[in-house]
Amino acid sequence: MKFLLLGAAGQVGYELHRALSPLGRVVPACRDGRLPGGGAARVADLSDPSALHALLNAEKPDAIVNAAAYTGVDRAESEAELAHAINATAPGVLAEWCHVHGTRLLHYSTDYVFDGQGTRPWREQDGTAPLGVYGHSKRAGEAAVAESGAEYLILRTAWVYAARGQNFLRTMLRLAAERDHLRVVDDQIGAPTPARWIATATAAIFAEVKAGKPWRNGIVHVSAAGQTSWHGFAQTIFATAQAAGLLERLPTLDAIASSDYPTPAQRPAFSCLDNTRLHDWFGLTLPDWREGVAQVMGELAP
Repeated sequence: MKFLLLGAAGQVGYELHRALSPLGRVVPACRDGRLPGGGAARVADLSDPSALHALLNAEKPDAIVNAAAYTGVDRAESEAELAHAINATAPGVLAEWCHVHGTRLLHYSTDYVFDGQGTRPWREQDGTAPLGVYGHSKRAGEAAVAESGAEYLILRTAWVYAARGQNFLRTMLRLAAERDHLRVVDDQIGAPTPARWIATATAAIFAEVKAGKPWRNGIVHVSAAGQTSWHGFAQTIFATAQAAGLLERLPTLDAIASSDYPTPAQRPAFSCLDNTRLHDWFGLTLPDWREGVAQVMGELAP
């Protein structure tokens, strides 16, 4: 099986490159053509449909895994056109090409398609109501893929982090080393999910298909079990980092409301995802989010 992996330089893409390699040939692609560590990749500019078509026609993959996205949630409020080009138009281009060529598409989406006003984990069939440009662009991308006629699977996830890249865990570790006092939002709830777990679940799905299990079109939620706030996540990060020898001292950590930390884009208040379909369709269950913090910290520990 030949995979075209878009967004290979990102935190999920990096893990996907490793996870998918045992299943076939992986052709990595990213915006600047350079992988973490300096390796070469195909250039894939998702804001340029003609260039994207040229890449697809040149590679002719058996499956496309699209881990590329415009993820600047706040910046999207002032760059709506670019966000929609990458998150909505490009997935539609990929899906249309897949439909014509009989290629399967696995695409990633986000909890930001929901308004966060629920009190139970969001199910795939729940109504969407994005709060900002980023969420609207990701929802439009979902629709473009689903309406294309291609064989597709959309994996929605949330609160993604890893030992590399730009994410909450790495930001907290940097700030903890620089400051004695931090304030973190405590009224947004979700399940921090390691990029490696998302990649492992993706590879497990393709392994089943390669072994002969029928492909299933649809949306599936993939996130860690349990829930916490950003403040609770930060507490666990600091305690785990200190135990691993990554922090000499713990900063004072205050819990604040979202209203005390205004941002250009409104965040969903409740972002937990129901993973029942992941288990029912593929027999997969992700561990509790705290296990992920310990695993990622183990990668960073000296």
